[in-house]
Amino acid sequence: MPKIGIIGGSGFYNMGIIKNTEEIEVETPFGKPSDKLTIGTIGNTEVVFLPRHGRYHQYPPHNVNYRANVFAMKQSGVEYLISIAAVGSLKKEIKPCDFVIAEQLIDRTNKRLNTFFDEGITVHVGFADPFCKKLSNIAYEIIKKENLDVHHGTYLCMEGPQFSTRAESNLYRSWNVDVIGMTLGPEAKLAREAEMCLCGLLTVTDYDCWYEGEEDVSVSSVVENLKKNDENMANIIRKLIPKIDYRRTCECSNALENAVITSPDFINKYGNPEVNRVLLKRFIK
Repeated sequence: MPKIGIIGGSGFYNMGIIKNTEEIEVETPFGKPSDKLTIGTIGNTEVVFLPRHGRYHQYPPHNVNYRANVFAMKQSGVEYLISIAAVGSLKKEIKPCDFVIAEQLIDRTNKRLNTFFDEGITVHVGFADPFCKKLSNIAYEIIKKENLDVHHGTYLCMEGPQFSTRAESNLYRSWNVDVIGMTLGPEAKLAREAEMCLCGLLTVTDYDCWYEGEEDVSVSSVVENLKKNDENMANIIRKLIPKIDYRRTCECSNALENAVITSPDFINKYGNPEVNRVLLKRFIK
């Protein structure tokens, strides 16, 4: 049975629902992840938890080692990845404390290392649908059954760490974007290269700064609304884990199949041995 990975966003440093835990410090070809991996169980399922920003929130969005984080998950046997993140809403009907399941992605970042294959190996994965539809639909239905407000939506990943200007916020609204955050862009690209099924499970904390009459986004408003949703998020995760179908029939599981252009002989000779072992094993002799 494959492991399920959970990357916790702002405020989710300790889920409180993972039992039989053990912390493991790992190294990857891309350096250390944001923190130790917490291995444990939810029900009868083994899970791996990692706080995206570190347990003390010491890594801002533009300095998170996304490659090490996702690679560490893959190294640990994770095939399903749930990325929990706080977002700002760009639509009136998507209210603070609502949930959003990421359906599409616009990545506006330009300083992130968002591929495992940038030295001697050329890989072009398909990315038309950045999130696993099967896993995302399961999450959506679970939240719906809990009588919580939930939406499918397009996520815009901004560079940060500053919040948006009012002009930027209104520009993104004109693009029909639903929510905005600072982390899911690189995670989604790396999860696809790692052939993981990814679900972006988002909790709305604010209206960014476009909504006249509403308080502009601030750290205090983000933290306050995250705390309000702590119990709901824990309950969603607790119910989502056992519902995941372990028969991987989606396209996520073979994303590299027609994406590797580099000759297998070259990969075998010049590629990073650990990257090859974890990601490219079936492409080399």
